[in-house]
Amino acid sequence: MAGEAEVITVEGPDGEREVRISSPTRVLWPDAGITKLDLAHYMVAVGEAFIAANGDRPISLQRFPDGIDSETFFSKNPPKGAPHYARSVMVVYPSGRTHPQLVIDEPATAVWAVQMNTVVFHPWASRAGRPDFPDQLRVDLDPQPGTDFDDAIAAALGLRSVMEEAGLTGFVKTSGNRGLHVFAPIEPAYEFLDVRHAVIALARELERRMPRAVTTAWWKEERGKRIFVDFNQANRDRTMAGAYSPRALAHAPVSCPIEWDELAHIDPRNLTISTVPERLAKHGDSWAGMHEHPGSIDQLLGWWKRDSEAGLGELPFPPDFPKMPGEPPRVQPSRARAER
Repeated sequence: MAGEAEVITVEGPDGEREVRISSPTRVLWPDAGITKLDLAHYMVAVGEAFIAANGDRPISLQRFPDGIDSETFFSKNPPKGAPHYARSVMVVYPSGRTHPQLVIDEPATAVWAVQMNTVVFHPWASRAGRPDFPDQLRVDLDPQPGTDFDDAIAAALGLRSVMEEAGLTGFVKTSGNRGLHVFAPIEPAYEFLDVRHAVIALARELERRMPRAVTTAWWKEERGKRIFVDFNQANRDRTMAGAYSPRALAHAPVSCPIEWDELAHIDPRNLTISTVPERLAKHGDSWAGMHEHPGSIDQLLGWWKRDSEAGLGELPFPPDFPKMPGEPPRVQPSRARAER
């Protein structure tokens, strides 16, 4: 009914907030039978860990007004009607345009985002105070057709080793789908383009060591049955699902931080909105303290310089980016050959 609503009390740094959830019985995940109110309660349950991972960052909201099987859209600026305790920060997009972007500082703001039909939360790699300077190096390990989660595990373990050689400490989480995300805390000393180059250097080094298992090939026709190291997720305004964010898949999975020694036996399909709160309460946050000892990307930038001098330069940018210096042609290789 039109007037149906529930009010949830949410604890936060400034005391209790009351957040109104309209249409609480609306089913967001039909297969799992999970409602909007269920999602709001999930955000309360994981609120502290969610804020530790995603708070104080520009964040995009992926919203599904009629459930995950409906049309979706992204809110990059704060939606109308934001509560007084929600804030925003001005950010610069790849086009050079500036715009305010929502920042989530407490669980009540995340619950309010659920009220606005948010399912997936996409935080930037930088903090609100210095949005041009990432404090996380992020690597998305994306299984290609013919590969699976076990292949992503092998790639992640190899990546961790290369990170350690470069002086970085890797933290791993499930993507919420078939892949893995590996983050490393870094000093916010370089802008996005430099961090992208560090990720490319890291990915190329991993590719040298595991050529049959991983690839940096941007074009799908060249990837084969390998794990794609998606370097373009390191770009400005390129984001992936945040830690503890739900995903818009039928079984309501969560992109969940895990320990490295869990990779050998964990099944990402079991990390869902229904199970992650209990896991978090029992085992704690695997990413707690991530930023206590940030590393430097100086060694990776040294690898980038070495590779560039050897003829391995820039790689393609996403299609909506302006043409970048040194970028190769944005033409699918088979099409380029046909045109020649």
